[in-house]
Amino acid sequence: MSAPTADVLREVRHQSDYALELRGITKRFPLVLANDDISMQVRWGSVHALCGENGAGKSTLMKIVYGIQPPTSGEIVVDGEVVNLSDPSEAIKRGIGMVFQHFMLVEPLTVTENVILGMEPRAGTSIDYAGARRRVAELIKQFNFDLNPDAIVGELPVGLQQKVEILKTLYRGARILILDEPTAVLTPSETDELFDFLVNQYARSGNAVVFISHKLHEVLHISDTISVIRDGKMIGTIPAQGATTDTLARMMVGRDVTLKVDKAPARPGEVALELQHLVVRGEHRNAVDDVSFQVRAGEIVGIAGVEGNGQSELVEAITGLEAYTGTILYQGQSARGVLGVEAAGVAHVPEDRNERGLVLDMTTAENYILGKHDNAPYAGRLGLLDLEAIDRNARELSEKYDVRPRSASLQASRYSGGNAQKIIVAREMSKSPRILVASQPTRGVDIGAIEFIHARIVEARDQGLAVLLISADLGEVMNLADRILVMYEGKVVGEVEAAQATETQLGLLMTGSGGGVQPSGGRSGEVSATQESGERN
Repeated sequence: MSAPTADVLREVRHQSDYALELRGITKRFPLVLANDDISMQVRWGSVHALCGENGAGKSTLMKIVYGIQPPTSGEIVVDGEVVNLSDPSEAIKRGIGMVFQHFMLVEPLTVTENVILGMEPRAGTSIDYAGARRRVAELIKQFNFDLNPDAIVGELPVGLQQKVEILKTLYRGARILILDEPTAVLTPSETDELFDFLVNQYARSGNAVVFISHKLHEVLHISDTISVIRDGKMIGTIPAQGATTDTLARMMVGRDVTLKVDKAPARPGEVALELQHLVVRGEHRNAVDDVSFQVRAGEIVGIAGVEGNGQSELVEAITGLEAYTGTILYQGQSARGVLGVEAAGVAHVPEDRNERGLVLDMTTAENYILGKHDNAPYAGRLGLLDLEAIDRNARELSEKYDVRPRSASLQASRYSGGNAQKIIVAREMSKSPRILVASQPTRGVDIGAIEFIHARIVEARDQGLAVLLISADLGEVMNLADRILVMYEGKVVGEVEAAQATETQLGLLMTGSGGGVQPSGGRSGEVSATQESGERN
């Protein structure tokens, strides 16, 4: 197969005003109606955003467009022609490319090898690697991507890996580009570069973009048109101009949602959590490298950074799951192991609720008492469970934390992401902790649940807990935290007061370009002000 030669930045004549039309798309699974009679039109030369809560049907719809799943009924029209997209190769032939949220790259291979994989140009019976490399280098230059065609993909930062994914679709001649949560792991500067390419180069040249995202401020910033799906149904399509985050949130959830975190200034008290020269070994280098800081009662300290820079290992060390050297003090005392840390007053909302937060085969009631099932009031003197007390506890917590459905006997695996996360938050807060470690607390959670969980975190702070918040969502950190620490390659490279923080400033720190901001050496409240601040985004 020869390499594509089409220049996707050169405007071409289209047969229709619409790059993509969906007409009455329905997708039924055995127990779920994922898409219910959805119709949508995407114009050439535009960025069309697709929004909806988790489980609304966005990804299923786009998998149908990309040929991964067949629709139960309905028509797909590409540039005015009804098409049968039986598999991704058919979609690619029609000029449709998709970049998934989780990259599909082969890390030991080079950029060139990843881009041409499955479409290797031939010279006789051999792969024309030299020709392929030239074509890839031309594309890199054409799109102004800062990539080396010979670089090993596994050694590239995540922002460049995403560019490799986009390059794969462009190499195949994609004129309709679907991106699923493309900024989830990008820094603000990497996000700006992506948006510049999508809007000012790709769409402006007459191509079309379908942009799937839950970050509503990004949707408003980049898109021309926005479609919202709720519970598998198309709620509506509106112009981005004049729309607001409140408007979109209401369409997604079906009610008014408060997206701005409303909190009073923090009133920090005594030091509750202190790290001194913490080191966690990694495979090739220290995953956590000489980290020191404090979290005081009555404040939220946020940890920002691109994923993979030591945040997960930091949390596991603090919560007793990972070996370390250095010192961790919980209210002035040391503790080791999960049980010891929990006894020291630490509650933990883990980053992966299914792997670390819940036992999926257990009921709601059983998950609520994990770790305290052998204590009163849930167990008697002979160790027998008090089923009535366990059931009563489940009903009370589900009511207080708005877990739906309110069932004590439903398996945890049957809950939506937002309700499953509420079960974890309810259980951890019912332990009457003094320290809350919340890692990615709203990942994969719908807008309504995000609003609720944010309110509970602020409430915990106001009740005098020391809260350590770790999130890959920079907006979440900036909204919730009172102080922000930034991690890069296992180190804390900067500390700023949240009220003075800007996305640009934090983004520079997240890429290791601190511009003079220095960490405070672990003392709460010491902030370097050597970096220019600028306006807050």
